[in-house]
Amino acid sequence: MIASLRGIVQFKYSDRIIVDVHGVGYEVSMPESALFSVPDEGHEVFLYIHSHIREDAFLLFGFFERQDKQTFQLLLTVSGVGPKLALAILSGISPPELSRAVSSEDIGRLTHVAGVGKKTAERLCLELKDKVAFIPLSEAVHPGKSRGGSRAEDSVMDDAVSALVNLGYPPANAKEAVAAIYALREGDVTLENLIRLALRSLAS
Repeated sequence: MIASLRGIVQFKYSDRIIVDVHGVGYEVSMPESALFSVPDEGHEVFLYIHSHIREDAFLLFGFFERQDKQTFQLLLTVSGVGPKLALAILSGISPPELSRAVSSEDIGRLTHVAGVGKKTAERLCLELKDKVAFIPLSEAVHPGKSRGGSRAEDSVMDDAVSALVNLGYPPANAKEAVAAIYALREGDVTLENLIRLALRSLAS
């Protein structure tokens, strides 16, 4: 079983990457929400890996955070949820937000995720309600302010993380710094200021 990979990003696609580990290329599928943080081709990347073995395939799924991998594996325990749907769920909702939605039985929020209908949302709540306690209910988010927002807000945060990664910071650290700064903002914040404040936080 492959539990993690550290190697060079050889190719990047819309739904997966190829990681070169000492001359061997591993095809790794990832949530769309994480792909923007993947370093440019030719740069090193570290991923937590879930190995999914079928009779006709050996599939790898990669995550920057251990918690994301654990959440993915938890989703696979739900009846009717396979790797493809579990990946789609994590592409549309973060583990903390998933935990909140499941705990509060927020069917409406869950059905906003692509591929999740009402019956699947109900199964998620029924089968996971007592299993999501390990997921923190916060994402470095100040009370009353959430990571999720408009598409414009998400775009600013994604661009800031991408800029920090291009400067050499690990994706997980960059994402955490940007989320923390954005959560404590007062009103709108420009991309330039978000990057500047995040750089100050990472340097401290």
